[in-house]
Amino acid sequence: MSGTSNVKYLSSSEQDTRWGLTVNTVGHQLIKPNSVYPSASHPFHYLFSPEKGRILNEYQLIYILDGKGTFVSMNKKKMQIHSGHMILLFPGEWHSYKPDKETGWYEYWIGFKGQDIEKLVEVDFFRKDNPIFNIGLNENVIQLYKQAANVAQEQTTGFQQILAGIVHLLLGYTYSEHKQNSFINMNVLDQINTAKHLIAENYKTEITPKDIATKINMSYSCFRKVFKQYTGFSPSRYKEELRLQTSKELLANTTMTSQEIAFEVGFDTPYYFCILFKKRTGYSPLEYRNLAQGKHISNDLRHN
Repeated sequence: MSGTSNVKYLSSSEQDTRWGLTVNTVGHQLIKPNSVYPSASHPFHYLFSPEKGRILNEYQLIYILDGKGTFVSMNKKKMQIHSGHMILLFPGEWHSYKPDKETGWYEYWIGFKGQDIEKLVEVDFFRKDNPIFNIGLNENVIQLYKQAANVAQEQTTGFQQILAGIVHLLLGYTYSEHKQNSFINMNVLDQINTAKHLIAENYKTEITPKDIATKINMSYSCFRKVFKQYTGFSPSRYKEELRLQTSKELLANTTMTSQEIAFEVGFDTPYYFCILFKKRTGYSPLEYRNLAQGKHISNDLRHN
């Protein structure tokens, strides 16, 4: 045996499948230096030769806690991987990976499939040409893998649904931490956080993205690009979202008119505020207030 391991293989029902995601395998394994890899204890359809590679019919998230090695796939050239890397294996995608003989490694993994992960891949949150994520040594991720192993071991009623939730959290951490670390490597994280703070403090004013870029000592074109990569919004859209969020709070918790709210949060005209609010929320300001304050429920009850 190449090292200590804990492996569990799971079944799922048709009802589990309707949940949107099912887990097939959970485990962790220590591969000591100069040991055989992979371990011969795995079922036949999970075994592979690092020289020949393999193709799976499921997704797998493999977290390298310690050590280093290599990874290669149909869409990714051979690259070095090390502790803190997360590998996402895709179904139908040839791949191969192995630990360095001198260091070995400690790996956690969870295998899964379902429409939820297919949707995330479809909209490019996860891509075959970018299967390696640098998330660092993350205690939350480690605890999730350990929790998954415990759930898989006990297999109480609804265990597949619990495991599906754990996979979603792991995917969320993978995406978020990799993105965060990418910005740290770009040395712009402090600048973008400062920009977010400046917009939050001044969203009611006429401060412009160019003003913000100047204040954080970044070119305007670079600021727009990096800010959107980090937040998902352009600087102007981010300011609008803050205005709309405050508007929702004022509509729900005050008796201020739409006109008063529009000027309070920094819109030039009440007309533009109403048009934008309807476009972004699907409701007019008055409709949103009635909904938030439960007035539509009272009216419905009076008519019954």
